Amino acid sequence: MTIRVLLADDQALLRSAFRVLVDSEPGMEVVGEASDGAEAVRLAREHTPDVVLMDIRMPGTDGLAATREIGADPALARVRVVILTTFEVDDYVVQALRAGASGFLGKGSEPEELLTAIRVAAGGEALLSPAATKGLIARFLAQGDTGAVPDPARAERLATLTGREREVLVQVAGGHSNDEIAERLAVSPLTVKTHVNRAMAKLGARDRAQLVVIAYESGLVRPRRD
Repeated sequence: MTIRVLLADDQALLRSAFRVLVDSEPGMEVVGEASDGAEAVRLAREHTPDVVLMDIRMPGTDGLAATREIGADPALARVRVVILTTFEVDDYVVQALRAGASGFLGKGSEPEELLTAIRVAAGGEALLSPAATKGLIARFLAQGDTGAVPDPARAERLATLTGREREVLVQVAGGHSNDEIAERLAVSPLTVKTHVNRAMAKLGARDRAQLVVIAYESGLVRPRRD
């Protein structure tokens, strides 16, 4: 199955470079290019891509607003947004995750990291795009006041998790893969995947990135200051 990608960046040269890279990769194709957030949302609705590579700073409607709009559209529930940023730690990135983004990728990343991020996001297994940044968002969420507003409905849903599902959620929030969690909990990766999927369904999370946000904002995982 071909992974369909939408590019959203106000720099035409960068979009062209991404298009060449993605289109040259077997099993991937670019289905559209947008120069601002409003166009990204329109093209997402038109093409329903698997993954949107979204620049966070664009004129007019920025990537954050576009991500929020995509995340709120039931018709785009299967569309995954990966934020492109020049900053590895950025408050906008965290806001984008809350808005429904699946992860983020630095613009200075290697080509293979970009392709890996697309595959991971398309597979619904996204936490953070490249392995080198695993756990970064979780650490950033733990710094100072995240601006989180308690959600009673979310807290109520959290109470519906089984003990094992909560245990797996804590591990997900720590940036661990299914294989790593399986080793830590002495269960099979398939069992972990089942628990993750059930937790996402109960909590209304689009993917693993959303589980991380929920785990911290609900208080299930406590901020750690290093």
